[in-house]
Amino acid sequence: MFDPGLARRLAGTLFLRADTQRDERAEERARPVEDFLRNLRGWLPAARATRRQVARLVRLVDAAAAPLAALDDAAVAARFHAAVALLRIGRGDRADLAALPTVLACVCVACKRQLGMWPHAVQCAGARALLLGELAEMHTGEGKTLVAAMAATMMAGSGAAVHVLSTNDYLARRDRDEMAPLFSFFGLHSGVVQGGMPAELRRAAYAQPICYAAGKEVVFDYLKDRVAGHGALPARVSQLRAYLHPELAQAQPPLIPALHFAIVDEADSVMIDEARTPMILSREAPSVFPEPLMDWAMDAARGLVSGRDFRIGAARDVELRPGALGRTPPPPGDLGAQWQAPAWREHLLQQALAALHLYQRDQHYILSDGKVQIVDESTGRVMADRSWEQGLHQLIETKEGMPLTRGRETLARMTYQRFFRRYYLVAGLTGTAAEATRELWSVYRLRVRRIPPNRAKRRRHLPTRCLPDTAAKWQAVAASAGEVAARGQPVLVGTRSVEASEQVSAALAARGLAHVVLNARQDAEEAAIVAEAGQAGRITVATNMAGRGTDIRLDADARAAGGLHVLLTEFHESPRVDRQLFGRSARQGEPGTVQAIVSTDDRLLAHTPAWLRRLAAQPGPAGGLLLRCLVGLAQARAERRAYLGRLQTLRQDRERHRIIGFAGRVT
Repeated sequence: MFDPGLARRLAGTLFLRADTQRDERAEERARPVEDFLRNLRGWLPAARATRRQVARLVRLVDAAAAPLAALDDAAVAARFHAAVALLRIGRGDRADLAALPTVLACVCVACKRQLGMWPHAVQCAGARALLLGELAEMHTGEGKTLVAAMAATMMAGSGAAVHVLSTNDYLARRDRDEMAPLFSFFGLHSGVVQGGMPAELRRAAYAQPICYAAGKEVVFDYLKDRVAGHGALPARVSQLRAYLHPELAQAQPPLIPALHFAIVDEADSVMIDEARTPMILSREAPSVFPEPLMDWAMDAARGLVSGRDFRIGAARDVELRPGALGRTPPPPGDLGAQWQAPAWREHLLQQALAALHLYQRDQHYILSDGKVQIVDESTGRVMADRSWEQGLHQLIETKEGMPLTRGRETLARMTYQRFFRRYYLVAGLTGTAAEATRELWSVYRLRVRRIPPNRAKRRRHLPTRCLPDTAAKWQAVAASAGEVAARGQPVLVGTRSVEASEQVSAALAARGLAHVVLNARQDAEEAAIVAEAGQAGRITVATNMAGRGTDIRLDADARAAGGLHVLLTEFHESPRVDRQLFGRSARQGEPGTVQAIVSTDDRLLAHTPAWLRRLAAQPGPAGGLLLRCLVGLAQARAERRAYLGRLQTLRQDRERHRIIGFAGRVT
């Protein structure tokens, strides 16, 4: 049974235990002065772990590890469990503090014996930050997978149920398989949850002390438990009712038995980028909008003129102009009187315009297996079994001439922001958290701690090139990739969409350059493509699938030629995504080069005046400086819009929860 004493003590005085494992963490009692001082800490720049602090921790760990070398595996495991027990029952005195280096030392010994690697200094510092309930910002390539496994081992040894959350199924499976020998050394079993897994296997995976899963899978399983009635009452009340009325006990236990400790890998992606929209659990239901009405809306939308009848705003919204509805034909008369109402027709017309102008094939979705499948823009991956709401998905199917799917009925919904507050303790890892420090603190109460690199960077940033149009950009990208590959360096070309990756592929093929493409269409081949991407002279074209969590291992010839060369072909709305792509190069002190080759008609600069874009495309230092300024301003505006959107989503979710709770319903 999990004793929260260890977590509470390691997290410090700010940690608050929830009433139950399934309720949102209780709001703290208002204390104006204390709240101000505590919030001030969160608004300050991210804390830095100095090299002196890291060195001191390592000295303590090395001293504790020295006597362990002569012990066998069973004795080391016994020493580990004894030290964890001391942390659990202690009161935070010097004896307890001395036990933490012992725990770390035992884990380091196990890593050496089971994985063939001794954790370096910054990995120990990162593991300690996770135990303190912080978000550790570690440079790309520093071995965050091992850091998460070390912290998971120590917390699972205390009896806590540990969830290690990744951005996708591939990374969850890969990390769990790599770290399973470490867990087994201490008698800790591990499980992994994958998309499409049946409920029995999911329940078995969550029952293990350590479970790896994609963040969205855990949220949906939690919602399934809520729909089934688990967690509708506080734990003590539920236990009392089950004791007094055994016949009322649930036939099936919950999928997720406990929400103790979560380690979120690529935390900024999961907790920031993926938090724009709530997770919605739904089921098939009769469609609200009849098929003839879909056809009418799409035909009417195609007849409207941009500027005269509608306007597309910078925040990707559609605004109908006065009189636009009057310039559309009437809907079919046999559908019922309700569809003659202007409000319904305006809503459907706006959705149809969005389907036509805001959602593009091979950018926001792909056609696969006879279906419209959504592509996550931040990760480049297909989001299986996901659909847009309010008839948008069916309108896109109408646009593409696909059979219409049935409608969806919402059963439950929840934002990432509210879900993570249900854990006793949350910690995270990422290479890019500095830009989101304030939001991570204000929403999740996660303090960012920046860990120094283990080795000095050897990455060289080549000057950014800006071309006048997209066609010229693809030719420049192909020429540059060919030149670099001819020198023996492997090349990774990063694109924002499936369409862009295929256009780069066509430009490379026209020059006779051998290459491999990795996008949402080749997700089944991801592991094989990534495994060969570090070979000398190899060219890999990839969407954001290769931008996070991807470790491209170089062969000897590629390392001697100068390491991996990364080509960024379009800046993203968030600079964190750009930094993640560049972070595939020059990892762990290896050599590498990066360069951005963009054009003036890229999406990020679409709302920038044309004359400024022409000036930014001029060669020379002045043009480069102007381009950096324009990109920085555009990214700042986009980040601001995204933050306000996430804030609005959270407010709506909380208000909906309050109203439903007042009505006596639980979802």
